[in-house]
Amino acid sequence: MNRFKAATTVCFVALMGAVLAPGAKADDWNRKTVMTFSGPVEIPGVHLVGFGVLPAGTYVFKILDSQSDRHIVQIFSQDEKTIYATILAIPNYRLKATDKTVVTFRERPAGEPEALRAWFYPGRNWGEEFVYPRAQAILLAKETNTPVLFMPVEIPVEVTEPIVSATAPVVVQLEQAPIMAVKPTGEQVQLAEVVTPPPAEPVVADTTTVATETTTTTLPSTASNLPLIGLLGLMALGGAFAVRTAARRLQ
Repeated sequence: MNRFKAATTVCFVALMGAVLAPGAKADDWNRKTVMTFSGPVEIPGVHLVGFGVLPAGTYVFKILDSQSDRHIVQIFSQDEKTIYATILAIPNYRLKATDKTVVTFRERPAGEPEALRAWFYPGRNWGEEFVYPRAQAILLAKETNTPVLFMPVEIPVEVTEPIVSATAPVVVQLEQAPIMAVKPTGEQVQLAEVVTPPPAEPVVADTTTVATETTTTTLPSTASNLPLIGLLGLMALGGAFAVRTAARRLQ
């Protein structure tokens, strides 16, 4: 009976592992992160009507299942039943990854909500820098005195229904929209002028090829000395023996 109970427990644990493992992988892929804001936070569009500024509270961030090389970030309610915003983001690089979630903001004048800038998932050097609509980006650039990424094309900022599909027309627009940056002066510049690419990977020499070439060139010079010395020695002994034999015959 005890053995039967033990076997039942093991099977139950194995079943729970099979059920929970895919969820853990999914969370890592979509980078599900629970965040709590102590104050109001301004976010880029596209958002539900009236939610351009999130009230203080707890929210869930996820990456939408998008086939684009860009990332589409969605912000959910704490129970994940409501999608408040669907936001375009591009890779943001940091030199040192941490084991905690990091969110950066654009500081606003007193009385204004901080504006969401970037989100870094634990253990990753690459994060998500959020792209704002043009009018919102120009205002933020002046107020924060920093360049802000924006879309020069017009995309709806507010929607009445949550975006639940990666093939929704608004998501397709976000994936295909050009991205530029606006400086505090109002000057619009190319993305490359304000986004620093990650450092290039160091070039590693092919040590196998180098070693093979070295062996090929050094082996002949080290292997020929001993046979040559031995051969000269044998020739010397043979010559001495022949001279000694000839001298005995002459006597």
